[in-house]
Amino acid sequence: MLGLFRIVVGLLFACHGAAALFGILGGPHGAEPHFAAWPDWWAAAIQLVGGALVLTGLGTRVAALLCSGSMAYAYFDVHQAHGVLPIENGGEPAAMFCWSFLLIAALGPGRWALASLLPSRRRPGTGWPTGTRSRNTPTSA
Repeated sequence: MLGLFRIVVGLLFACHGAAALFGILGGPHGAEPHFAAWPDWWAAAIQLVGGALVLTGLGTRVAALLCSGSMAYAYFDVHQAHGVLPIENGGEPAAMFCWSFLLIAALGPGRWALASLLPSRRRPGTGWPTGTRSRNTPTSA
């Protein structure tokens, strides 16, 4: 279920970014952002790229954390001024995406992540990345 949740949330988020950046899928919800304009264009770029990374399961935790933070910023910068609760200020999508991505960042990608097809950097049987050692491993001086 976690893998399916990640795929759906990533797809929906990427669609928001594509709509804002390229005027497709119904176009942006507001004015079309100008190239590199803060924060609209950057938010749309994070939505498109971050959503695609979460969707595919590549760099999922980092991408999901970035997406979560961008939605927290959107909620407090854009929506909070119009009311305290998300139902009052129109911030439900921002709040839902924020918490959904935070959950994905905490739990990982689940099944069907492309990252699972990449070679692991961990040593077999240890769970430690190569080049590191556990604290219980004796050292030779």
